[in-house]
Amino acid sequence: QVQLVESGGGLVQAGGSLRLSCTASGRPFSNYAMGWFRQAPGKVREFVAVISGSGGSTSYADSMKSRFTISRGNAKSTLYLQMNRLKPEGTDVYYCAQAYGSRVQIASVEYLYWGQGTQVTVSS
Repeated sequence: QVQLVESGGGLVQAGGSLRLSCTASGRPFSNYAMGWFRQAPGKVREFVAVISGSGGSTSYADSMKSRFTISRGNAKSTLYLQMNRLKPEGTDVYYCAQAYGSRVQIASVEYLYWGQGTQVTVSS
């Protein structure tokens, strides 16, 4: 049984930073790409960032490329998302997800397992 558990969300002022974590269990962590997505109520889930199984390749949504950093600690089976210079429009539930394979994937349909999400609220 695969489990993904996010943590690190919260309330932050615009311009501030947060670091999200996602701890995985149930499958060999380094075999699978891991991604972050976000979703506001009534909106489509949006791609944020992805990292390959080895950690050697990453991809970001254009609007977040200069402010967010995705990383992973395979020894700890943990995924991270460092978010800097946060904006109010970044207020969403953030989800981590584990892909079918090890390569970077942007489409949500390429992900097999999802966490329960963590709320990030950015005040103006």
